Amino acid sequence: MEIDIDTDVCIGAGQCALAAPGVFTQDDDGYSMLLPGSENGVADPMVRQAARSCPVSAITVRDTAG
Repeated sequence: MEIDIDTDVCIGAGQCALAAPGVFTQDDDGYSMLLPGSENGVADPMVRQAARSCPVSAITVRDTAG
């Protein structure tokens, strides 16, 4: 699984960090970012929910398997 945050689109609503706090956090300006080590191979079942909860669709989740 690969997670991408479009930082040009993100408005810092924080819904991703609320939905999947083990994967997403917010930087000093309030914009979403991935926690270190969670860029690939994330096993958190809430990652897709976090992407869906983004009000501006700034998060993309792609399967990288086979």
